[in-house]
Amino acid sequence: MKPFRVLVVDDSAYSRRTISRMLDNMPQIEVVGYAGDGEEGIRQVIALKPDLVTLDLEMPRMDGFTLLRILTTRFNLPVIVISASSEADKVFRALEMGALDFVAKPERSNTPALNSIELDLAQKVRNVLAARKRTLEQEPEEEPLPPPGRILRPRRRSLELVAIAASTGGPPALQSIFSGYDQSYPFGIVVAQHMPSGFTRAFADRLNRVSHFEVREAEDGDLVQPGLALVAPGGRNMVLQSVGIEVRARILPPDPEDRYLPSADRLFASCAHIYGKRMLAVVLTGMGNDGKEGVVAVKEKGGLVLAESEASAVVYGMPREAAATGCVDRIVPLPGISQSILDLGGF
Repeated sequence: MKPFRVLVVDDSAYSRRTISRMLDNMPQIEVVGYAGDGEEGIRQVIALKPDLVTLDLEMPRMDGFTLLRILTTRFNLPVIVISASSEADKVFRALEMGALDFVAKPERSNTPALNSIELDLAQKVRNVLAARKRTLEQEPEEEPLPPPGRILRPRRRSLELVAIAASTGGPPALQSIFSGYDQSYPFGIVVAQHMPSGFTRAFADRLNRVSHFEVREAEDGDLVQPGLALVAPGGRNMVLQSVGIEVRARILPPDPEDRYLPSADRLFASCAHIYGKRMLAVVLTGMGNDGKEGVVAVKEKGGLVLAESEASAVVYGMPREAAATGCVDRIVPLPGISQSILDLGGF
C-alpha cells in the first residue's frame, strides 16, 4: 500500500514541526505539507491531495471550523483535530461538523510538553489508516446477524439500565441518541465513551443541553437512578456497585492492562452482575474491540444487546466485534437506535 499522505495545519510553526516529526516516525505515513491558516490549507489540499488532515481550530484569516467544513463536504477528507482541553466545546462542535476524531494537546503547545501527544496521535492515525485499508482492499462485509430463532417480545417496563459504549465517532452518535427522546424514561443510563481526561465534563454538559434525561459526568459514589445518565470520566474507569438496595458508580484509576479508557468491558460486566435481565448494552461506532467481552457478560446474565450497523458507523470496529460474539439481539443504523432502546425495553 502507498504511504498515507498527511497535511498538518496549525498556525504555530513549533507545533507544525513537532507534529510532523511525530508523524514521520510512524510507518506508512508521509507528511506531504504544512499550512499555517485555513486559506493556505485549502491551497495545499488542492495541490498535494492528502489522505488525512490534522487540524488546529484556532488560526488567523480562515479559522479551523471554516476549513473543516470545506474539507469534509467538498473534499471528503478525514480530519483529526488537535486541541487543548480548554477548547473542549469547540472540539465537540468540530466532531459534530464531521471531524473524525481529536487529540488532546497541552494547554501550552509551544513547549516540549507537546511531545506527550505522540502515542495518542499515532493511535488515532493508525485507526484512520486501518479503516482506509479495509475500504480499499476488501469487499464490504456482511453484518453478522443475530442468532436465528431469537424473537424479542417487548416486556412492559422491565428495563432499568442502558449501558452504552462508543469510541471514534461516538460524541455525535451519542448526541443523536440523547436528542432523539421527547421525554425522559424510567431507566438509568451509563456511558463509556473513549476520551482523555479534561473533556468528558464539557461533553456531558453538551449532551445535557439536548436531552430530556439529566446528563452529567460521573463522580465516585453517584447514585444510579431513572432519568439520569452518567458519563464515565475520561482517562478513568467507571463500574457499578451495589450498596444495600442502591446502585452507585465507582470511579477507578486505570489498570496497567487497560487498553481503552474508559473501559466498556469493565462497565458492562459490572452492570450485568447487578442488573442481569433488567439491562440493555449498546455498542456504537469505534475502532477496536472494547465491549466484546462485556456483551458476552451481559448475555450470560440474561441482558439484551444492541449494536450500531455498518451503514452508519464512522468506524465499524467495536460493533462488528460485538456482533461476532453472537450475543447481539439487534443491529440498527444510528437513526433507529433511540427507538430500538425503547422497543427492546418494552416502552
